[in-house]
Amino acid sequence: MTTEGTVEAFRRAERLVTQRRPLEALSVLEPVVDVARDEPSVQLLLGRAYFFSAQLRKAERAFLRLLDLDPSDHYARLVLGRTLQRQGRLNEARAQLRLAATMHPDPAYQEALGEINAHIAVRSS
Repeated sequence: MTTEGTVEAFRRAERLVTQRRPLEALSVLEPVVDVARDEPSVQLLLGRAYFFSAQLRKAERAFLRLLDLDPSDHYARLVLGRTLQRQGRLNEARAQLRLAATMHPDPAYQEALGEINAHIAVRSS
């Protein structure tokens, strides 16, 4: 695949994820991953497509790979936390969401952390 073809496929996969068509996005993204596996943007898009298609273990692996490439990516920590939450792994999710909220004090991150804390509190009752 040429560089132009890779970029075009990546952009098409982005549009498909945005349109909530993750399985199609994964199909389009496959050759991109073969060529650019170590690009953080590719791992993020791959993780999002897996997340939206409920392939949560694969999403988790993509987000962890992204964090290996860039440990300071607060958004990767947020979506990893959400992925872990959907798997019922609340304490692990909380740890990632705490880091994300500390790294990037955005109200949406604080809200996600508050939500997970509430779920843990209910479980503990």
